[in-house]
Amino acid sequence: MKPLAFFILLTVLSHVGFVGSRITVSLSAISQGASPLAIGVLMALYAVIPMLLAVQAGRLVDRVGAFRPIAIAGAVVAAGMLLPLVSHELPMLFISAAVVGTAFMMQHIALNHVIGNLGEPSERPVNFSWFALGYSVSGFLGPLLAGFAIDLAGHGTAFLLLSLPPAVGTALLLWKRRATPGPQAPRADAAQRHIADLLRNPRLLPVFLFSGLLATGWDMYTFVIPIYGTRIGLSPSTIGIVMSSFALATFVVRLFMPTVARRLSEWTVVCTALAIAGIAYSLFPLVTQVPYLIALSFLLGLGLGCAQPMIMAALYAASPAGRQGEVVGMRTTMINASQTFMPLAFGAVGTALGMAPILWTMAGALLIGSWLAGRRIRLAR
Repeated sequence: MKPLAFFILLTVLSHVGFVGSRITVSLSAISQGASPLAIGVLMALYAVIPMLLAVQAGRLVDRVGAFRPIAIAGAVVAAGMLLPLVSHELPMLFISAAVVGTAFMMQHIALNHVIGNLGEPSERPVNFSWFALGYSVSGFLGPLLAGFAIDLAGHGTAFLLLSLPPAVGTALLLWKRRATPGPQAPRADAAQRHIADLLRNPRLLPVFLFSGLLATGWDMYTFVIPIYGTRIGLSPSTIGIVMSSFALATFVVRLFMPTVARRLSEWTVVCTALAIAGIAYSLFPLVTQVPYLIALSFLLGLGLGCAQPMIMAALYAASPAGRQGEVVGMRTTMINASQTFMPLAFGAVGTALGMAPILWTMAGALLIGSWLAGRRIRLAR
């Protein structure tokens, strides 16, 4: 198996567990009568420690290479998903969310580092497109596995099943450990590195900001739809089907991304993605029927799914030499800051006012972002 295909497989196995964990934790909490605010806290716990440690994790990957971070993190992801088997109560769900989120953050940074170092720089947009396609596959399988496992066998069995893919991925990595790149060569200015240098970089800052907006749109979907679906009377398996249509759309659009990457600029794709996602979010509060929810989820997946490969390629192209892992860690910190604070804010608003204000606020932010990206394109001409 070629290195690119192997690491995509590894990503799929780990991400199936991670995505399924978020949905199973959310639905398990809902079944115990948790409020939207409590669920917001749960979702935030997947991101709060990664927000604090992602830059250090990226520096660690630069320093020691990718093998140990991927292997150790994969084992911890699997173990974290078994914690709710000890106790199904909310405190253990909080612990599981924090453990799984932190371990997956480390693995995510290390796997992005591997993909960014495969082949020539000119091949990065295509490589990241295939890599993102792997995330679409796992994003499709995770909700289905979680939803049907809960309906057929309960929450405990769902957690057990979801722990198996990342465990298998860790075992496969031990078999093929030589495929991972080694540590970066140390630079003479390593002691003088500062995060502010990355934020002042005029090529990196716009990528960070738009990446964070797109990621917020993506993660808010995972937070809102289980709550919204439960409130309108959908079963866990139906919610899983609705959410899998989102992942299916990201898979479909990413099949064409290698071709798109050769024909359109990164910012043209980002501008279009934000507009499509904003329109989809604006329509969600207006529908309750399952076929329409599936269609809107698919539309949202088309929009958000096409931007991530281009964002990652632009990020690596703008990264200073020897700091690629750190740059990915910085992006992860910004994304996880959004994932930490937005669910808390949205959970509080949802408890007081319902889901519609949350969805329309997200729609407005995405549409404004699309306008700003289009303005950037016009100014560059």
